[in-house]
Amino acid sequence: MDATVIGPDGLSRCAWVGDDQEYRRYHDEEWGFPLHGDRALFEKMALEGFQAGLSWITILRKRPRFREAFAGFDPAQVADFGAGDIERLMADAGIVRNRAKIEATVSNAKLVRDMADGELDALMWSFAPTGAGAERPRPADMAEVPAVTPESTAMSRALRKRGFRFVGPTTMYALMQSAGMVDDHMVGCWRV
Repeated sequence: MDATVIGPDGLSRCAWVGDDQEYRRYHDEEWGFPLHGDRALFEKMALEGFQAGLSWITILRKRPRFREAFAGFDPAQVADFGAGDIERLMADAGIVRNRAKIEATVSNAKLVRDMADGELDALMWSFAPTGAGAERPRPADMAEVPAVTPESTAMSRALRKRGFRFVGPTTMYALMQSAGMVDDHMVGCWRV
């Protein structure tokens, strides 16, 4: 598989974009841009957790409905979801109807709600590679992109210690990529 693909606009992008218009938009406007804020990172954590075992494009296409169903991923509102809300979500074909993931999102929202403002952001970004040796060469092909790193493993461990669920090291590395904590754009991608 080539590392990049040329889009209809003539731009070279990471090959995972393929020829999907929504993936192109996501790649060009969101993926790898530094994302800050407790609510935004809570949403990212929840959606990455829902993605486990599925393709990201499935989650991306369902994201508008996820946002409606989960009160815009406002941790304070989601933390107040009860048994009736869980059943409402389980009946919503517009989202991924996985009880364990839905319950984990509500539980995680309670943890975020109980944190100081900005604490989730600071905690997650504390695992972004920094300092000497933090910069690694851009990947030349997908085989060079790790699924897990020491940083994502440490982030996962710290979140789990606080009681967060569906935050495994692979899921957290995907979050680190999409939230701009690491930059895995391929050599030759216009975003380099």
